[in-house]
Amino acid sequence: MMVAAGADLQNLVAALDAALLPCLPARELQAADRSTHPSHQVDVERHARDFMETAKSLQLFFIKAQHQHKPTREEALRKELATLEAELKAKDALIEAQKKLLQSWQGLLQAQRNVLVKELEQV
Repeated sequence: MMVAAGADLQNLVAALDAALLPCLPARELQAADRSTHPSHQVDVERHARDFMETAKSLQLFFIKAQHQHKPTREEALRKELATLEAELKAKDALIEAQKKLLQSWQGLLQAQRNVLVKELEQV
């Protein structure tokens, strides 16, 4: 399927290129001639229309490819759930680290309190 999509893309790009090439000389002819001859105007408009139609086809190809690669709702929810679980795990680890710090500070405060209580008892 990927090979077919690549071939389709190459065909569309080649068609876009082929549609663009006639636009360039026609525009230059019209600018150089500065005539309002209807055949020149029609040629320019026709080439521009062909180019725009080919560009629309290429745009539709990319929109279709984008929709094909869009995850399903279930896949999107699973991915979001995995992200939230990872975030929760990281936050739990941070909470544990802060608890350990708090416990060590409480131990230091208790030791300092004991020292102060002993000094007061000696006085």
